[in-house]
Amino acid sequence: MLVLGRKPGEYVVIDNKIKVKVVKSDEGHLRLAIDAPREIPIVRGEVYEKQMNK
Repeated sequence: MLVLGRKPGEYVVIDNKIKVKVVKSDEGHLRLAIDAPREIPIVRGEVYEKQMNK
């Protein structure tokens, strides 16, 4: 696992296809904007874990 520090407005690009940008950071809360092709599913962690436990 890669761990990066990013400030609001900064982003990372994964495989030249997925852009993950920090859009807000307040009081320990973080908002991310994810730009990816439609064929790549994006699932929140708690939903993913629930699906894996079925």
